[in-house]
This record gives sequence, C-alpha cells and structure tokens, in this order.
Amino acid sequence: QVQLVESGGGLVQVGGSLRVSCVVSGRIFFNYGVGWFRQAPGKDREFVARISWNSGIPVYGDSVTGRFAISRDRVANTVWLQMNSLKPEDTAVYYCASAPLTRKFTADSMDYWGNGTLVTVSS
Repeated sequence: QVQLVESGGGLVQVGGSLRVSCVVSGRIFFNYGVGWFRQAPGKDREFVARISWNSGIPVYGDSVTGRFAISRDRVANTVWLQMNSLKPEDTAVYYCASAPLTRKFTADSMDYWGNGTLVTVSS
C-alpha cells in the first residue's frame, strides 16, 4: 500500500513562487509515476505534471509548461512541484497521485491519492 502526503501549500502573490511536496510511503514499483493534479472550485480535477519514479523523466500539462518543474528524490521518498510565475488561475487544491506509467494520467486512472494542499494566488 502506498500513502501520499502533500504539504507546502499557502498564499502567494501573483508572479511569485511556491514549492509543494509529496512524501511517499510504502513501495512504489519501478514502472510507476508520481504526479500532481489540481482542482479549482467548481472545476474538474486537472493534470499538472508527472515524473517517472525510476528514470525521473517529467511530463507537464499545457497550462504549466515553462512555469512549473517537477522533481523527485528516491532516497528521501519525496516529489516536489516548484511553481513559478504564479497566476490567479493557478489557485486550486493540489493533489499528489500515483499510477503505472502505462496509463494516461487522468483523474480517473490513478491508483493512489493524497489529501491535497491548498495553493492560493492573490492578485
């Protein structure tokens, strides 16, 4: 069983930066990835980024490419999402999730979820 615990959310001004963390406990298999999703009030849960637990290769959603960076440390069992040039539309609850990389990362396809951390971008 895998458990994911997010932290690091908070209030940040437009144009600012924030880093959220996801601590992974339990065994992540080599063919799994860990990703970030977000959900704004009244909207569907949206894919943000994912990273291969084995290779560290990242993939980003269109709305964050060039502004966000995902990374992982397998010794620390942690995945980070560095968010730069934040916009009001980045305001959401950010969730960490994991699934095999053979699946497309969608809100319906993940095996494990964390409880989320709230990021608020003020203008």
